[in-house]
Amino acid sequence: MAIEFYDLKLKKKVMIDEGNVRKVTFDTKSGVRYGLRATTDDGRKLTKFIGKGDWDNLNVPVEK
Repeated sequence: MAIEFYDLKLKKKVMIDEGNVRKVTFDTKSGVRYGLRATTDDGRKLTKFIGKGDWDNLNVPVEK
């Protein structure tokens, strides 16, 4: 299954395979934010913020 990210360099939405996606958390002043990080075929990194419910339900590895 592919996950949709927005690619700022290409200025369009791209679909990234789950094998290239990792779950991440971001510690901020107002609390924890949940997100996904992906790597494109040409090596660029993409980030997408998601809700905790989606983060918990997604079956991909957690980035350390």
